[in-house]
Amino acid sequence: MPDRRDTSWVPSRVEDAPLVSGNGRFLDDVDPLPGTLTAAVVRSTQPHARIRSVDLSRARAHPGVAAVIGPDEVLAALRPFPLSTGAPMHYFPTGTDKVRFVGEPVAVVVASDRYTAEDAAELVTIDYEPLDVVIGARAALAEDAPLLHEAAGSNVATDRTFSFGGVDEAFAAAAHVVEGEYDFPRYSSVPMECYSVIADWRADGVEAWANFHGPFTMVPVMAGALGIPTSALRLHVPADIGGSFGIKAGIYPYVVLMALASKHSGTPVRWTEDRVEHLLASSSGADRAMRFAAAVDTDGTITALRADLVDNVGAYLRPPEPSTLYRCFGNITGPYRIPAVEIRARAVVTNEMPTGLNRGFGGQQLYFGLERLMDAVADVTGLDVLEVRRRNLVAGFPHETATGGVYDSGDYAAALDLAVANADMDELRARQEAARADGAFYGIGVALVVDPSGTNIGYVGLATPAEDRKPGRDKSGSTEHVRISVDVQGVVTVMLGSVPQGQGHATVARQVAAQRLGLPVDKVRVVVDMDTSTTPWTVTSGSYSSRFAPLVTSAVVQAADRIATTIRAAASTMLDAAPGDLELVDGTVRAPDGTSVQFRHAAGVVHWDPTSLPEGTSARLYEEAAFTPRETRAATQDDRINSSLCYGFVAEIVAVRVDPATLEISIDRVSSVHDAGTVLNQQLLDGQVHGALVHALGGAMYEEFTYAPSGQPTSGTFLDYLCPTSAEIGYDLRTDHVVSPSPLTPLGAKGCGEGSSMSFPVAFANAVADALAPHGVEITSLPLHGEVLHHLLTTQPEEKTAWR
Repeated sequence: MPDRRDTSWVPSRVEDAPLVSGNGRFLDDVDPLPGTLTAAVVRSTQPHARIRSVDLSRARAHPGVAAVIGPDEVLAALRPFPLSTGAPMHYFPTGTDKVRFVGEPVAVVVASDRYTAEDAAELVTIDYEPLDVVIGARAALAEDAPLLHEAAGSNVATDRTFSFGGVDEAFAAAAHVVEGEYDFPRYSSVPMECYSVIADWRADGVEAWANFHGPFTMVPVMAGALGIPTSALRLHVPADIGGSFGIKAGIYPYVVLMALASKHSGTPVRWTEDRVEHLLASSSGADRAMRFAAAVDTDGTITALRADLVDNVGAYLRPPEPSTLYRCFGNITGPYRIPAVEIRARAVVTNEMPTGLNRGFGGQQLYFGLERLMDAVADVTGLDVLEVRRRNLVAGFPHETATGGVYDSGDYAAALDLAVANADMDELRARQEAARADGAFYGIGVALVVDPSGTNIGYVGLATPAEDRKPGRDKSGSTEHVRISVDVQGVVTVMLGSVPQGQGHATVARQVAAQRLGLPVDKVRVVVDMDTSTTPWTVTSGSYSSRFAPLVTSAVVQAADRIATTIRAAASTMLDAAPGDLELVDGTVRAPDGTSVQFRHAAGVVHWDPTSLPEGTSARLYEEAAFTPRETRAATQDDRINSSLCYGFVAEIVAVRVDPATLEISIDRVSSVHDAGTVLNQQLLDGQVHGALVHALGGAMYEEFTYAPSGQPTSGTFLDYLCPTSAEIGYDLRTDHVVSPSPLTPLGAKGCGEGSSMSFPVAFANAVADALAPHGVEITSLPLHGEVLHHLLTTQPEEKTAWR
């Protein structure tokens, strides 16, 4: 056994030991309430149909069944979920008047066990009136498209146009107008553990457990649907939630649904989603159809940008959508100096699974179009793809974009140069030349992206015109709360409200608190499981949009520094020195003359002898801090907004080889350089970069939720929905970092969890386009694999459905 006085034995990630030893605390390991029954969900087999009737009688009569609820019970007890826009598209946790996608819940059976519940679920009879379906963003815009929500009169859930600067003038004066239409696929990030809920409806409110990572903007959404105050909804989230990467923000309808099932059964109810249900009906990232146009001078300088973005949000515009449209509003010009911008942003509904957050949401879609367009600009101007980017890069910081984003720091040119050097471009060009001489395909792609972190939730307000925003109802901010306490033995406890999903929040929070308090890390413990009645959180809390590094750690710093002030004051009574002269180091409080006392002894003074403290010193070692940066304000009346607090940068170069016989694409080399500000933990940052690359690889080559023209899903199992494994990660990966500390956070840190999920898909697409360039093939969509390449090489480009 290691010497426990030697802290070098402490693992670099405190989260790992329980997980690798089978001692994780997942929701399926938790049995908090006696008498809990089990639920099964009856789901629609129809993509679009009117519900004529639902017969629950046979299911209710089945032995072992405690309750069965359907649309009537939902309409009687629940309100529609509050939406981010005023669109008349009511969303309940089940279909009520209609079903709008295959897999939509219609009824819930509560029984003694899962087997009984599923047997009884098969006895529910639903009479449907099938309706015409609409699949895909462009099809939803057609004038004769079937309507999902008749009250809305359209499948367009939100439609806004923005203009900043002299866009028309720039296009009129441009030497070149470069245009492109692109499609980004609908895919997700499949977690190890699917959705899971335990709910208990009581006379005084609802208590629920869920593997729900937030954001906690969903707590008032749930309370609104239940018709109860937020104080009457108590939500627990276990320390381990089996992965999410955004999609478990979409679990909230099931929390509400199981609460209602609990009300009718009179018992707590447990429901765990199986893999088929998850792939069918949980959540996915939004697929996007987009059109970009750039006004370009003779030297390759871009003077204006037009973007027409259409997100397919599936059957319902459910919260937090339309976040995907607006999350990157402030950085919509990417890393480029583009002074004039026009944006049309629309979200449409279709007979597909509803969408939500997915790692890199908004950025994945945006940069696929923008960085494909940059390659097109290079082609039109005759410039190298690297050179056209260099000529347009932001150079001075802070830099304010046309849409209101304020890039806090960076050195984009240095990061690009480092990525090029690490890629060994001369060698890659030589490989490409040799491959083409042999009749093979070899391509090199580049992508440069601004990586936003510390989201300002005020961007959601952009979906509503300024004149329609209610006075005093603005939303803004990136607040995160942290609490820190010190016990009588000097052990520090840090309580977070960020609800991690595997990123290592406890490891970094412990490290930061220990550094600020001059303690060994084993004297700091971190609590990450969430209980909304006791854990510090705000509406903005949650592990989404790379919030932890810039926001949560900043709150840790503030709270720890307040604790340090009290410890110094207590130690000053023992050392006969001014508190301001004392230093916290190595578990002690040290005076200028070299004398010192143990940190725990100073803490003991506060606990045991508070009357000896200096006048004005509070006898408490419990501090709460709310880091609320003033830079993340609400949208202005002219619709400009700094949509994130911090902006990192990624330069990525990808080289691919295509087998001329099989058209199999293999990745030869990836050079990825990130600037995430101050690096708080190199191991965790590297892990985030590597993980984001794998997630991006899924969307670039393998993963896609697809539907037949009939509306039936065609990717409902892992036979059809393919995920990358370790076997697909055998390429030459070269990662590196440039450090440009943010002036807006105490530690200079920015987020780093999403960058490559935004940059890799389009860098990969640019590489494949470069490989196929001699054959005149244009790449406008993902995923790319042998079947797609065969189609591109052997058929004429298909005409896209006309836009309105």
